[in-house]
Amino acid sequence: MSARRPIVAGNWKMNGDRAAARALATAVEKSSSGIATVDLVICPPAVHLTEVEGQLREAAGTEGRPQRVALGGQNAWDKPAGAFTGEVSPQMLADSGCRYVILGHSERRTLCGETDAVVNAKLKAALAAGLTPIVCVGETLTEREAGRTDEVVSGQVRGSLAGLGADDVGRLVIAYEPVWAIGTGRVATPDQAQAVHALIRGLLGSLAGAGTAAKVRIQYGGSVKPDNAADLAAQPDIDGALVGGASLDAAGFLAIARAFAG
Repeated sequence: MSARRPIVAGNWKMNGDRAAARALATAVEKSSSGIATVDLVICPPAVHLTEVEGQLREAAGTEGRPQRVALGGQNAWDKPAGAFTGEVSPQMLADSGCRYVILGHSERRTLCGETDAVVNAKLKAALAAGLTPIVCVGETLTEREAGRTDEVVSGQVRGSLAGLGADDVGRLVIAYEPVWAIGTGRVATPDQAQAVHALIRGLLGSLAGAGTAAKVRIQYGGSVKPDNAADLAAQPDIDGALVGGASLDAAGFLAIARAFAG
């Protein structure tokens, strides 16, 4: 188990109407007791951010306590404003109550053609807006079977974080998400996941210094479920989870979080 404070984030992707978003946010916030040692984040579709932010505040307020669950965006543009039809700026996310934003998710890279340079520009914009980026990296099945995992992941880390100083690197969360395990029901073994997390931490050390690398939280993402979370949480360099489908069920999402609470 890592000494760093774990972070478990739920990526709802393009799922849920307003009623479902309200109900899920309320259930996660109200049922989050006993997980005080884990940072909890939910990332709904952009059209539901304001609604979910209100539900989280209301759910905490009815119990007379501070809000436990933070809000995050699933993507952001690299400019604060302008003629960018259909896009959402980091400043808009922050204004909607977001503290985090997912950047470089494999679905954005593969379906939308986002390169490391695109992710890098978005990352810098998100930091400038005061958000904490969750930067995703990971290899495809073809790349893993070809023995290129280290090469691909290292290239994505270097490209996505290009030009950042140690202070900015220290503000990030990294998510290792093997593309072959996302939504497939397959999951990297704890040893496979740990090996790549250790690789990433070593690379962060070369980019920003060992002290910074020791502080950066690195999540695992790729078919994380309640029944495999504890084995992943036991690894020394796995500091949480970026949860996809399982985050659409409050009980399952919080069970994963509890596995990282120790």
